[in-house]
Amino acid sequence: MIVPIELKQPPLRHYDITIDSLPELHYDRKVAVVSNPTVAGLHRARLEERLRAPEIEWIEVPDGEEYKTMETVLGILDRLFAAQFDRQSLLIAFGGGVIGDMTGFAASIYQRGIGFVQVPTTLLSQVDASVGGKTGVNNRWGKNLIGSFYQPEAVFIDPAFLRTLPPREYAAGLAEVIKMAVMFDREFFDFLESRDLRDEEAVTRMIARSVSLKAEVVNQDEKEKGIRAVLNYGHTFGHVVENETGYSRYLHGEAVAIGMVMANELAVDLGLLSREEAERIEALLKRYDLPVRYPIADVDAFYEHFFLDKKSAHGRIKFILPGGSIGTHVIRDDIDEARVKRVLARFGAAG
Repeated sequence: MIVPIELKQPPLRHYDITIDSLPELHYDRKVAVVSNPTVAGLHRARLEERLRAPEIEWIEVPDGEEYKTMETVLGILDRLFAAQFDRQSLLIAFGGGVIGDMTGFAASIYQRGIGFVQVPTTLLSQVDASVGGKTGVNNRWGKNLIGSFYQPEAVFIDPAFLRTLPPREYAAGLAEVIKMAVMFDREFFDFLESRDLRDEEAVTRMIARSVSLKAEVVNQDEKEKGIRAVLNYGHTFGHVVENETGYSRYLHGEAVAIGMVMANELAVDLGLLSREEAERIEALLKRYDLPVRYPIADVDAFYEHFFLDKKSAHGRIKFILPGGSIGTHVIRDDIDEARVKRVLARFGAAG
């Protein structure tokens, strides 16, 4: 299956997302594969038997969100300089969302920009992180606050890579799938509720629909000036959870699951979402052992962290919420501080 990315805003660009068995990849330029020891240990031989290039450099970086830093990116760049890569060279991101974000960012700044390709190996990266051109790293202030919009030349999604994915990592990816359904497609949410999402046929359909939905959004709004912000449902809260826990307690998708439940609680409080539908979403998350509670020790500190989020502007916090029912959405930046803090208090340390 081919899902096209056809960006409608200048400069107009096109590339394909291929959902199928990994094809043979032939390049007439230097290639560096950026990965981590876990992915390389499991899948390096499989990529190598399909990859042809005059020179191939393997760059392995530490595994984990806590290593998604400028220091790691500078290490990637140093390896490229040492190997005398030029502006015609290519990077391949071979791993999950952390690898994709850092590889894309490195590609965007190496000699003012070289090409890169995404070969995502986790469910989260296949359905979300590899699609749309967001790149970046974290710092002590927050998540992805240093980065760029930089589109890959191609994305190759092979569901077979998921067979070695640990259950916890797989569930983290499901959080992003559920996010897409809640925001855009009630029928898709019904499908997710009705199927075992570990079944291979269901997995292929789930990936295809998630990618198609995200492609539709990115094609309209590459740089998140409008509808693309809706993809951050669960993230405004989830990024604070990740920051408060040093990016080490929760996987990204787990933090998003918690953030979705928090966003839903705010939507219920505002009368936008029924308690019944909020419980349906929470039940689907819990079915795959995703966390849905986080004890907020200091409501005021948690609230202040919102202002470090990229989506906040002019002192106003932008909240992405279900817009009345599953499959709809609303963006609000006018919610009273007292109301938000009242909702946050429900997730207090004893909650």
